[in-house]
Amino acid sequence: MDELAPASRATAHRDAIVGRGAEIERLSALVMDASGGGRVLILSGAAGMGKSTLLAYAARRAEAAGRRVLRANGRESERYLAFAGLHQLLRPVLDEASGLPDRQRRALLGAFGFVPGTPDPLLTGVAVLTLLSQVAERAPLVVVLDDAQWIDSASADALAFAARRLDDDPVTVLAAIRDGDAGFGEEFPTLTLGPLGDAASRRLLSPGLTGRIRERVLDQAGGNPLALLELAGHTDLHRGEHGPLPVGERLEAIYAAQVARLPEAGRRALLLLAAADVEDPPDAVLALLPDADEKAWPALEESGLIRGTGRHLRFRHPLIRSAIYHAAPFDARVKAHRALAGALRDEPDRRAWHLAAATPHPDAEVSAALEQTAGRARGRGGYAAAAKALARAAELRPARDDSARLLADAAGLAVFTGDLSWVEELAGRARARTDDPVVLATVSLHVGRLAALTRQHATAFAGLAALAGDLAATHPAIALDALAAAAVLRFYSGEESQRREIDRILQRLPAGAPADWARIVSDPFGGGRELAPPLPDLIAAATGHPEQQAALAIAAWVLDETALAVRTFDEAVQSWRTAGPLPDGLGGVVALAYFEYGRWDQARAVCAELSALPAATALDHAAACAHAIEAMVVASQGDAAGARALADEALRLVDPLESRSVAVYARRALAAAAMAEGDYGAAYEQARKVFDAHGDPAHYHASYPALPELAESAARSGHRAEAVEIVERAARTLDRGGSPRLRGLLHRSRALLAEPERAEPGFLAALADPALERRPFEHAQALLEYAEWLRRRRRIAEARPFLSTAYDTFRRLGARPWTERAQAELRAAGLDAGTPDPGAFAGLSPQQQQIVRLAARGLTNREIGERLFLSPRTVGSHLYRSFPKLGITARSQLRDVLETPAGNGPRPARRQP
Repeated sequence: MDELAPASRATAHRDAIVGRGAEIERLSALVMDASGGGRVLILSGAAGMGKSTLLAYAARRAEAAGRRVLRANGRESERYLAFAGLHQLLRPVLDEASGLPDRQRRALLGAFGFVPGTPDPLLTGVAVLTLLSQVAERAPLVVVLDDAQWIDSASADALAFAARRLDDDPVTVLAAIRDGDAGFGEEFPTLTLGPLGDAASRRLLSPGLTGRIRERVLDQAGGNPLALLELAGHTDLHRGEHGPLPVGERLEAIYAAQVARLPEAGRRALLLLAAADVEDPPDAVLALLPDADEKAWPALEESGLIRGTGRHLRFRHPLIRSAIYHAAPFDARVKAHRALAGALRDEPDRRAWHLAAATPHPDAEVSAALEQTAGRARGRGGYAAAAKALARAAELRPARDDSARLLADAAGLAVFTGDLSWVEELAGRARARTDDPVVLATVSLHVGRLAALTRQHATAFAGLAALAGDLAATHPAIALDALAAAAVLRFYSGEESQRREIDRILQRLPAGAPADWARIVSDPFGGGRELAPPLPDLIAAATGHPEQQAALAIAAWVLDETALAVRTFDEAVQSWRTAGPLPDGLGGVVALAYFEYGRWDQARAVCAELSALPAATALDHAAACAHAIEAMVVASQGDAAGARALADEALRLVDPLESRSVAVYARRALAAAAMAEGDYGAAYEQARKVFDAHGDPAHYHASYPALPELAESAARSGHRAEAVEIVERAARTLDRGGSPRLRGLLHRSRALLAEPERAEPGFLAALADPALERRPFEHAQALLEYAEWLRRRRRIAEARPFLSTAYDTFRRLGARPWTERAQAELRAAGLDAGTPDPGAFAGLSPQQQQIVRLAARGLTNREIGERLFLSPRTVGSHLYRSFPKLGITARSQLRDVLETPAGNGPRPARRQP
């Protein structure tokens, strides 16, 4: 078996094999196919990629289905023992050799030394073919060859000979072979196993492995399943930030024995390569290695421990590097790092890390070098790298208070990685080094900021509020930061008692303290609205500071200054992406602002980034927020099933009482999905949950934009009286402190619920705000609703321009249900809308053209996905983005697009009397 397999290899055989869904499907299809005709598949991949695990799965699946399974495992010790592999494979069925023709029987038994004579390769191959065919007569047969690169050549030749001729027999041959090694049947179809993706790698690791040690395992394993399990199993042995993680004693002993047989120069070269990091310039590392003509190189190449790629030399497997590094004496490792530091004098950051690795005791000079490295990393937006450097600098700083300060700074930077366990670890280390109240408060604030993205909002708020209250008089700057983080939690929960607590603490701050941000977020309809005018000047002054820009953009969005918020987010988000997603406390606001502004693709992209971070760090609230907002977008696009799945997942991840904002967004998405399907009763049921039993908003900010959805679904489902009461209760708040946008939504809701002869003033008031056009979806909905009212009052000429504008906006946004609704109204108003534009087909991407062609033939999204290796959801997304470009609103129109010559252009609109 593979010498890299850990003693607990069974841990890799889990009920669900992580990250290999496509491979499992292909293997299952092969072993379950009982039709005649031999099938051969070679699994190829580096050691530890899961070849043995997949073969074991295939064998179990075959046996469960009643197949006969024959197995053989190549062994390096038997690779020169002729016919050893064949004997291992056929031993369970050798008694059936008596039924072979005499010459074949003697050739086969002679190969194993059971009868005298010289083995005949041709007859032996024929005998293997006949025996396999004979065994397969009773039940389909599966032959499984693991580590086939070590099967002796005589066995491999005989098996390959037979496999090539299994044309009509129900025999499947599966063989695993290591990348780069010669072995069984190189001409057969091959399935190459590459590294696992990031998401699969994370699923494979135990949830108990957290913090930076988890990230280091992921980084060093490089997607190799065996390396992930092996490194994770020994992480308690090493907590430093430099050099490879350790492996178990067994692997160390294996490779130490191999290294001991190399010349001294070869041993030094291997240790230098093991001590070097991928960030180290390859030329500098190569300059330290022996010259090519030294005798060390032939021995290194023969050892098979390394392989070359251009200027890069790397170990054949990540576990080899770890084993060689930790098997070396500590003094030898120190010497290697010092040699690398000397060679990297022109690379101050890399030099600082190698000096740190070679420094076992506190050293102020090396600590200062790492602090400078952290400053440069932070300037590039590399928060994780900066935090790592500061954490190591803290370990090497002689003064404990200075060390604690560095750890507090590291925790602050680690907040931007979204890794709560790492922030808590750094904070704990800082607390153990100092009694300084400022440092202690700072690290508590850092933990609280990130804890806000978990489910425990009440607990996190209590800690932050207590911190702000304790420091309000003595350290107002820290108190304000804590209060700002508490205001974020108030927004998440919508809890009124938290607003009162924030107000109480604000009154204890010294006069002149800049408390506007916390006031805006926690109470936008109280004292927050009057703070909107200074925002443009404050945002201009924050240029080049993405954290400040993001905070001010959030304030602008909360106050419904959407255009200002989007412009500011555009600058801030670009800065975030240079270093990965920034888990700001209200990061989902970016997606909401883009959604309201009509940039739906960008909104979904931000949601994807937000949900990717929590997937790695268990920040459930952030993940739920991303799902709920994306659900609102896809519901507006007409993907009702996708919206429900996302909204349901959002509600599953949070406690609706702890995360009322997320619950409201999810309910709004469910209401929109129901309206897209024309189910206004279900839509009202969901929209009603956006308000409490008394008709007050479930969330002080998120509920009010749902008023038109509540009003329309109520008017169409017989709940008009209840909805009127809720709208009027909302009016008592919004008439006093609401934004022009919310007052416009209030007018629109009243119009939808009014008696027909009294509705027009409400519609006109709703459309009066010029800023409404900056929220195109809301603007188009208002236009459509007014135009529908006009047409039903037989004022058709007046309705037409409103309908045309609404229709064009819905098409541009890809809001399919509303496009179809506007199109129906246009036709009723005597206009022919939605004529397909075949010339637009050429403007689609090649993939979109493929999808459109298949959809026009009547294939479902799932069937298209199977053909193009896409998910049904991705297919649907492409179609919804293609419809507006093609000038259509329904799947049934795709055939017209493809059948009409592109040169003819769109057909002219027909006006009906």
